[in-house]
Amino acid sequence: MSKIRCQCGHENPFGTVLCERCGRPQTEEAKKSKLIDMRYEGSARRSQTYKKSIIDKVWNFFSSVKIGVSIIIAVLTTSAIGTLFPQKLFVPVVREVDIAAYYEKYYGTAGVLYYKLGFYDMYNSWWFITLIGMLGISIIVASIDRVVPLYKSLKKQRTKRHVSFLRRQRIYGFGSVEDADGSMAKAEEKLKALRYNIKAEDGALLAEKGRFSRWGPYVNHTGLIIFLLGVLLRGLPGFYVDETLWLREGETRSLPGAPGYYLKNNEFIIDTYSKGEDEVFGEAIDRVGTIVKNYQSDVTLYKEAEGGLPGQSEQLEFVKDYSIIVNKPLNFDGYNVFQMDYRLDELKSMTFSLTEKASDTSLGEFTVDLINPESIYRLGEDTYVELKDFYPDYDGTEDGKPKSKSPVPNNPAFIFKMVTPDKPAGEMSFVAIRSTLETEPNDYKAKFVSAETRDTTGLVIRKDKTLYILLVGGIIFMIGVAQGSYWNHRRIWIQEGEGNELFLAGHTNKNWFGLKEDLDKVKDFANLPLYEDRQDTESSMDEVKGDNS
Repeated sequence: MSKIRCQCGHENPFGTVLCERCGRPQTEEAKKSKLIDMRYEGSARRSQTYKKSIIDKVWNFFSSVKIGVSIIIAVLTTSAIGTLFPQKLFVPVVREVDIAAYYEKYYGTAGVLYYKLGFYDMYNSWWFITLIGMLGISIIVASIDRVVPLYKSLKKQRTKRHVSFLRRQRIYGFGSVEDADGSMAKAEEKLKALRYNIKAEDGALLAEKGRFSRWGPYVNHTGLIIFLLGVLLRGLPGFYVDETLWLREGETRSLPGAPGYYLKNNEFIIDTYSKGEDEVFGEAIDRVGTIVKNYQSDVTLYKEAEGGLPGQSEQLEFVKDYSIIVNKPLNFDGYNVFQMDYRLDELKSMTFSLTEKASDTSLGEFTVDLINPESIYRLGEDTYVELKDFYPDYDGTEDGKPKSKSPVPNNPAFIFKMVTPDKPAGEMSFVAIRSTLETEPNDYKAKFVSAETRDTTGLVIRKDKTLYILLVGGIIFMIGVAQGSYWNHRRIWIQEGEGNELFLAGHTNKNWFGLKEDLDKVKDFANLPLYEDRQDTESSMDEVKGDNS
């Protein structure tokens, strides 16, 4: 597109509102306006100039403040909805089918919608990541669209401006003084004392300070972009781990999210305060029952042997023993393992006696490991018990068949086939806690003898490589907020006219009271003409002599 040639002879880029050199209005709208918009110094912005190609339309879409605000509202709204029900991470089931059933069971129709729309795992959903990506693009495009022309305009700004530029400033004054040169010299002296940077040129003076505050919003945007980058990196493998592990006493399992590492729970310890330790605890114990003094998991960390195949838990190298307590996690290779929860007295095994009902004679005892049960328990020659089916967390029947609501042995039930020398075909029996069912009257039964329990510790494995990226982004964001909020960009123009006439104009991006306070000091010291604040008021100044175009 062709450039715009100003009356001063300077060629401005297409779309320029105010001449880069002299400040003359270049558009009909600017010429008719009594006050000019100084947000971007009247510079040509790409989004306001090019609108034909697809690239222009995409650029203009993302540079729009309305679009940016709409994306922010969408992110905030979806984030708020995502807090209505627990996220997938905090649901006590693993399989997708079980997760869907969990939301339906506990939250009804709302839970079904919550699951189907992906809110249950919102931060890893494609649409939420897309929203974050769009927000990042919007911030980058909007910043480039504005900061580049603004930077060029401020860098190239001339000291002497056309009178039409001065007349369209919010702060404007004009009048004759006794000695224009003397007033200019005194004004320069006072402005320097007020810590303004002074530029003088051909009977004109530009005093400026706090220009760096104009970059505050863009520093703010830079911090946000870094912060969003950190959030998006959390979706890549290796950058962020937040996993839960339930580990029973005596059990060794691989650490989820930490490939090659295994953890053994040697013992879980829970200490409580006794009533006699302290009067404060005594009152609290009477009120709530028990108060925990210490949660502790004594664990051993192992690592896969060098050269071993992944998953070969038989070849593990000892790393260290450690006692995990609250706020004292196990640290290794960038990972932290925190004590988060526990379950006491979980059933470990149950012992039964195969007993003849008529004589109450035991043919032997067998013990069922509730985590890894065997299929057959031999008690003697031609005497054994076959475990036909096992329901760790028995929850009634469905379609005429027993069902288990979880793999945790909270309420175990068994279907035994009992084979004895006089019953070689075997007898079937359904055995649950305080319940035994038989399809036909049996001569033998599996009689409960005892149960062994153990404690289970709940651990959380965390690793966050994005933490410092988020921290840097947050610090830069706050620097931008402070830079743009606590400082302001003030400019004062003083120019000589004909004879002893002086023009006075001023602009600031905020705190107009402060600017006028500075102007009053300079005016009184240097005998400058009166000025007025023309915001929302009709100017009472007479038409200025000369070219006002």
